[in-house]
This record gives sequence, structure tokens and C-alpha cells, in this order.
Amino acid sequence: MRERGTVTVMTVGFLVLVGLLTVVVVDASDAFLERQKLHNLADGAALAAADALDEDGYYADHRIRLDPSDARRLVGDYLSGEAVRLVAVRADADSVSVRLERDLDLAITPPGWEESATIVSEATARLRPASP
Repeated sequence: MRERGTVTVMTVGFLVLVGLLTVVVVDASDAFLERQKLHNLADGAALAAADALDEDGYYADHRIRLDPSDARRLVGDYLSGEAVRLVAVRADADSVSVRLERDLDLAITPPGWEESATIVSEATARLRPASP
């Protein structure tokens, strides 16, 4: 029974497996951290858009109304200078939803893999009157 060289094959296979796991962990960690940053931006943009509350209308009849054009403008102002794509701003009577995207260049790209990934985050801010 000849077993010469089997340790070499196993060692090479193990090293390839460790290399692939390293690539996956590094890229997944980077994507996770960037998604957290993007989610913080989306939250902040949605909260900034909630400042579009029609205060005069609220104090007149205590009904919450958001101005959609003001909400979009406030989101744009909040995101100015950030390297993100504003995909959608939806404003209805009492809430604002913001959807953002950002491209992420992967730190380690093995042959045959895509070099970038798109990260998406969505946040909603809803206004509710305080309970008496």
C-alpha cells in the first residue's frame, strides 16, 4: 500500500479551504459594516424628512400632515456629500420611507467572482401625536 504524497494533497486542500473561508469572512464582514453605516444614513435621512411636518396645520387641528416635496428636499439636504444613491423617498400623511443604495468594492476578489456588491438599506420614520 503506497501512501506517499497523500499528506501533501490533504495539506494543499486544507490551505485552499482556509483561503476561501478567509475571503468569505473578510468580504462578508466588510459588507456588514458598510450596511450598518448605510442603515444609519437611511435612518437619519428619514428622521430629517419627518421635519417636514406641517406645524401650522398640526397646531390648528392636531392632524399630522407631511409635505412630500419638503420631505424629499430635506432628505436630499441630509444626504448631500454622501456617496450613496437615493433610490426612493415615499411620503404619505404621517410617515416617510427612504431607500438608499451604495456599491461596495470587495476587499478580496477571487477569479470568477464579481468585484463589487450593491448594499441596500431602507428606513421609515412615522409621526404620531403624543398621548395626553
